Amino acid sequence: MIMTENKPTIKPVTLKVRPVETKTEIDERGAFQRQPNHFTRPFGDGPDDLKAEAGKYRLFWARGCHWSNRASIVRELLGLEDAISVNQVGHTEDPERRKYGWEFAYEPDGKDPVTGAEYLAEFYYRADPDYTGRTTVPALIDVDKQEVVNNDYHRLTNYFEVAFKPFQKPDAPNLYPEELRKDIDNFNDQVLFPFVNNGVYRMMFAQSLVAYQEGFDDFYNTLDIIEKRLATQRFLFGDYVTDSDIRLYVTLARFDTHYYRNLGPIKNRIVDYPNIWGYARDLYEIPAFKNNTYFHDIARGWDTKKEKLFVDFNSRFADDIDFDAQWSQANNRRYLSKTPDQKFLID
Repeated sequence: MIMTENKPTIKPVTLKVRPVETKTEIDERGAFQRQPNHFTRPFGDGPDDLKAEAGKYRLFWARGCHWSNRASIVRELLGLEDAISVNQVGHTEDPERRKYGWEFAYEPDGKDPVTGAEYLAEFYYRADPDYTGRTTVPALIDVDKQEVVNNDYHRLTNYFEVAFKPFQKPDAPNLYPEELRKDIDNFNDQVLFPFVNNGVYRMMFAQSLVAYQEGFDDFYNTLDIIEKRLATQRFLFGDYVTDSDIRLYVTLARFDTHYYRNLGPIKNRIVDYPNIWGYARDLYEIPAFKNNTYFHDIARGWDTKKEKLFVDFNSRFADDIDFDAQWSQANNRRYLSKTPDQKFLID
């Protein structure tokens, strides 16, 4: 008798229109309050924890989304390509489709080749039919159940770094050294997230000048502190790249290329900070950073009719800018390190 593998039945879903941040995530002061992550079950050894397994999970991310970009960079840095499959989501030109959120816009038939899904939302509503928030990336799904199991961008890279260690390549860098984890977590959670990573969105989505100015001041005051910090050390925690550097990089890569055009008068561009700009280019030299940074997709404008009057700068010129040449300029950061030819701590 031939035994066949019993795979879970894939539950049908009903799509919902994507909520709009400026309508559902604004407080009474006009300040943007980002929705909390919904699927936050951790990876670990506990009885209720998710278990790291090769081939069980698939990562969905978007080229323009820095929250998910950092997961794609870490996946490649650690050599987890065979353990965690990946695909990108985006948007088509069809307004009817766009209202349901992220879709598999880069696939010729509009469907993820592994799961057959057309929309990221399918995995959210299959996991929780009552979910009412935005369907966001990164989204790590269970391939067999076709359900989101984790969308916690605060911790997902840490799970890749720790729980998935048995599946990492032999010379994988240690991005989350145990002796630094408390400091890294504090910097990520108390500095980078509120003031930098989410700081730009606090400005872009603000519905009052007071809220905008708060986000503006927090963002630029923090960049000033980081600029001083990077004057004497190559990376945020010394000689080697850590999880925090990846989180800072993805925002830096988007500020001068995209974020600026949704803001009022800016205080400085990233290129106006000598230490930060050199640091960002130092990171861009690393293949996993470069391979997962799609500058033209990040920068491209919304208006495809360039001949119209008052079309924004990005729509007119983004495709003509050689971002790779700009970011590949010499950075002169090596002299700050005791190991100038080694950017990673290898256990």
